[in-house]
Amino acid sequence: MQGHPLPASSTTRFETGILGRVWKSTVVEHHRLRHDLAVVRLIGDVVPFVAGQYVSVRVPQHPRVTRRLSPALPPSLDGKLEFHVRTVPAGWVSGTTVAETTPGDVWEITEPAGRLRIDDTGRDVVMIAGGTGLAPFRSLILDVARRTDPPRVYLFIGGRSPRDLYASDMLSLLAGDLPWLTVVPVVEDLFDPPWKDEWYEQTKSDIGFTVDEVLQGTLGDVVSAHGAFADHQVFVCGSPAMTRATIDRLTESGTPMENIRYDPW
Repeated sequence: MQGHPLPASSTTRFETGILGRVWKSTVVEHHRLRHDLAVVRLIGDVVPFVAGQYVSVRVPQHPRVTRRLSPALPPSLDGKLEFHVRTVPAGWVSGTTVAETTPGDVWEITEPAGRLRIDDTGRDVVMIAGGTGLAPFRSLILDVARRTDPPRVYLFIGGRSPRDLYASDMLSLLAGDLPWLTVVPVVEDLFDPPWKDEWYEQTKSDIGFTVDEVLQGTLGDVVSAHGAFADHQVFVCGSPAMTRATIDRLTESGTPMENIRYDPW
């Protein structure tokens, strides 16, 4: 997979390694939002990706291992990047990244790739995000907001319980600012687990979704209950299991497979 060529005016510096071009970016902020999730902000070389793509990342704690992450911001000329990182079972790289990342760490970025794109047909857009699958969709939403006539966007964001909706405050504010954006929170259980998450307790906000706004069920079931999306651009991003199950439910309910975009990981 190959990234986009650098613009002629770019001042980006890069090295050439076994994976091709390597861009370097320095951690400036590390926010632990949940016991298993952190938002990491960096600034450095201008990485030539487009909104919705993912990149391969190497962190200093595991310099020989690459992991795919999706920037949560569209490209910027000042080299700002943001990633949402969640630990996965037996995920020693993701666990270290969430728990041990510190400002000053230098990350290496390679191989922009992916096919999540909002076309310019004006068709409505349906985004279905499981957990940190939200990241590329936030990038796409902020990017399409620059258009003079953005399409209507419906963002379904899912988690196991309300506490998993880690960006509810940001999404509430974003939906309030963008009249063409509708955010639909979905949880499998309306009640949080009984154990406390110290990071959630430290960061929870009064801004977010009310109980009446949250729908219960799996993302696949809730989204497919809205009917077939025959004339929409449909994007799915989340764990492999969530992605497969959601696409199955969408096609069973009549959404044409050719309308669905996802990146196989």
